Amino acid sequence: MTAPKAIPATHTLPDRVDVIIVGGGLAGCAAALAAAEAGASVLQLEKLAATGGSTVLSAGLSAFAGTAEQEAQGIDDSVDLLRRDILETGLQLSDPALVEVYCREQLPTYQWLKGHGVSYGTVHAASGQTVPRSHPTDTRRMLDLLLASSAALGVQLATGVTVERLEREDPDNGRVTGVRVSVGGETVRIRAGAVVLATGGFSQNPELLARFAPQMERAVRGGGAGSTGDGLLMAWQLGAGVIDTPHIKGTYGVYPHAVDAEKGTGVLAVYKGAIAVNADGTRFVDESLPYKVLGDASLRQAGGFTYQVFDAAIMGRSDDEVPIYDLAARERDGLLVKADTLAELAQRLDVPVAEFQATVERYNAACRGDRADDFGRSHLSGGVGVPQPIEQAPFFAHASTAVVLATYCGLTVTPGLEVLDVFGEPIGGLFAAGELIGGFHGGGYMTGTSIGKAGIFGRLAGTAAARLAPAAARA
Repeated sequence: MTAPKAIPATHTLPDRVDVIIVGGGLAGCAAALAAAEAGASVLQLEKLAATGGSTVLSAGLSAFAGTAEQEAQGIDDSVDLLRRDILETGLQLSDPALVEVYCREQLPTYQWLKGHGVSYGTVHAASGQTVPRSHPTDTRRMLDLLLASSAALGVQLATGVTVERLEREDPDNGRVTGVRVSVGGETVRIRAGAVVLATGGFSQNPELLARFAPQMERAVRGGGAGSTGDGLLMAWQLGAGVIDTPHIKGTYGVYPHAVDAEKGTGVLAVYKGAIAVNADGTRFVDESLPYKVLGDASLRQAGGFTYQVFDAAIMGRSDDEVPIYDLAARERDGLLVKADTLAELAQRLDVPVAEFQATVERYNAACRGDRADDFGRSHLSGGVGVPQPIEQAPFFAHASTAVVLATYCGLTVTPGLEVLDVFGEPIGGLFAAGELIGGFHGGGYMTGTSIGKAGIFGRLAGTAAARLAPAAARA
């Protein structure tokens, strides 16, 4: 695999190409490659010095149904079940047309990615999934594979180039005709038959977060350094619609204090059997719920953080292939509190000992079937796994809060990934994909649909933009 060489900032950028891709995460890389495969000349622009975006900071899980990996593990999944899970996790607020595109194109995209060398490990169950369908992969390697394939097809990649504005035929109306960029202190205009925005969300933009998600004030801010809402603002200037902003949520499981060992994605011991307790030493939620819901519940507790509590048996389920399940790494990094007894653990956490012990015993009794669970928990995650008592020493606790890793809202788009204005009309020549778009997740989030969506919709947006470009050039 030969990694593509980015155009240096001092290099003269082309005056015109068929398709411009803005962004260097999975959505952008998939769009660039798909557009090139469709025969277009492509320029991919990334404002940071390197590609990756939030993609390379994620757990690397893609939600696919009906794969070879699932078949090898004896997992019975289907498109119908995938569709149902996405809609139910989204509280029936997702755009059914976008969900249908995801479901229809997920296997072809999975096969397309594997055709470019992407490989997947052991499939896991996670938030919102009634059967295991989280396919892990090395995201940095995945992007490098796509970038290498793009380079072989002539895609030009320019890093360190900031796109400042979208250009259009008429200041008040008309189709998008290119971009205005800043490179080396100079402003350059580049024309194109179509533009694909894949600039990510705005988890690193305090002003936009305060405007759209004041409920996340106590959450940790994560996501890629470039996730500042550039694409959202540029499209917004052209009248683009925006959707799903009320549903911005944080992801549960991140360490609440600033330490070098925190990698940003956190750990979900609750999905391996842990319980979550607050500063009073008591549970406050059904831990099998989607981790976005758990994040909201944790932020509402005193101090805005809680503890994931588990035992040696759950520690034995640690999985170093998936960062959010790598409990052993958390112990090595010094992020776990460890004790030989529950009483000692409570003392070390500074929570009431009696209440904490009673909480664990009530949970254990429910696991044994002696009583009903206080919060109705019947599975480990979604509809998968059976809760087991927390009783094998040593015992562990992981301080946890919510982190805004991604915003999962954004531009309104058609099923063909054309950006729509506030009146529901397409903005000619403008497409979008990845975290930047709204409408798909609705009121919740199923694990794996962010990376999955980036690959699926990025591929489709690139192909659609390439088809439009020749017609735009003749217009």
